[in-house]
Amino acid sequence: MTLRIEADGRAATGAPAVVRLDPRERILTAAYALFSRRGIRDVGVDELIRESGVAKATFYRHFPSKDDLALAFLERRDHVWTTGYVVAEAMRRADTAEQRLLAVFDVFDEWFQREDFEACSFVNVLLEMGAGHPLGQACVDYLGRIRNQLRRWGDEAGLADTEAFANSWHLLMKGAIILAAEGDRQAASRARTMAGWLLEAHRPRPEAAG
Repeated sequence: MTLRIEADGRAATGAPAVVRLDPRERILTAAYALFSRRGIRDVGVDELIRESGVAKATFYRHFPSKDDLALAFLERRDHVWTTGYVVAEAMRRADTAEQRLLAVFDVFDEWFQREDFEACSFVNVLLEMGAGHPLGQACVDYLGRIRNQLRRWGDEAGLADTEAFANSWHLLMKGAIILAAEGDRQAASRARTMAGWLLEAHRPRPEAAG
């Protein structure tokens, strides 16, 4: 999902607004759009400078290297997409932790139907750069934050073994994204069905009477 970013970092919707961004924000906004669609390596500094409309010296004053800009992009992606949209939207739609977990796949379903769906930037960059690269490690950290949120919801729902639960739930999320990238528009609904089974598997079992 490619989102236009306003000056305050919010995801923009509707008709484009006339917003005067400072140079750093113009660079980051251009990078957000380009990196989301094409990854890191395919986008060169000259294109970033051209798209952001800044001088080369201005670019390097704010971001000494493309990797520095890519790290800022990943931070923005986490803020705008993961925390600012997926988690916030799941919480808005549901009152209980269990319902919020399932609502993630409802949010995904809407995302997968969009023409500008571009899969998960954290997974994409991790695969592109590798876990040993600083950008890959940053992606590992951001993906870990997602699992931590899933584990917290699992704890709130009173589920058993929430560490394993969060790992399995995250597996469903990433699998759904990959299937959607392959063209399966029903990937989120399939994953939601499997998520229901996973919830049942992690409900505490009553102790057998002795």
